[in-house]
Amino acid sequence: QVQLVESGGGLVQPGGSLRLSCAASGFTFSSYTMSWYRQPPGKERELVALISSGGGSTSYVDSIKGRFTISRDNAKNTVYLQMNSLKPDDTGVDYCKACRAGSAYWGQGTQVTVSS
Repeated sequence: QVQLVESGGGLVQPGGSLRLSCAASGFTFSSYTMSWYRQPPGKERELVALISSGGGSTSYVDSIKGRFTISRDNAKNTVYLQMNSLKPDDTGVDYCKACRAGSAYWGQGTQVTVSS
């Protein structure tokens, strides 16, 4: 059974940091491109960061460049999103996604709230 379980979300003040984790099981994690999406309140889900299957290539949306870092540990079947210098606009539900030609899996999401 495929599972993606996100954790690490919460309430943080502006300027603070959070580290999200997404633990995968039930598929060959190291063969999949992994990504993080954010869904702000009342808005569409959007891609924020992506990492290749081997971890050698990453991509970020402009709004988070220099503040967030995506990484993965294929030995632990886990992808991470280190989020620094958080802003109120970073508030939303963050989801991880596993993708390979012909298949895609989503986690259930973790809430991130940036507020003073």
